[in-house]
Amino acid sequence: MSGESIQFCTECNNLLYPRADEERKVLMYACRNCDFEYQATDPCVYKNDLFTVTKEQAGVTEDVNKDITLPRDSEASCPRCHHDGGVTFQDQGKRKETRMTLFYVCLQCGHAYVDPGVPQ
Repeated sequence: MSGESIQFCTECNNLLYPRADEERKVLMYACRNCDFEYQATDPCVYKNDLFTVTKEQAGVTEDVNKDITLPRDSEASCPRCHHDGGVTFQDQGKRKETRMTLFYVCLQCGHAYVDPGVPQ
């Protein structure tokens, strides 16, 4: 059963979870549904924590300024060409840790930016 990243129980096909056998000082894979368990051949268990603090990005904004279904803000001023007027949309990320980010796309030049008045 070695060589696989996810292990399954041979008795009931449920997922096996790594656990330490403190008495024998070995790594075991055990089923939480039945009594099946076996000693791991590789004593290494990896944890890949994907939580990183990243700044939200607008994503693909090509032709967003032509989408008539998106709201417009006539007072938004583009930092690149200083034209007033832009399409607005919010970040599509599903993060609990960060606040909603409102993006603007200039109607004149298509530049994507966040509200410069909001601290980053």
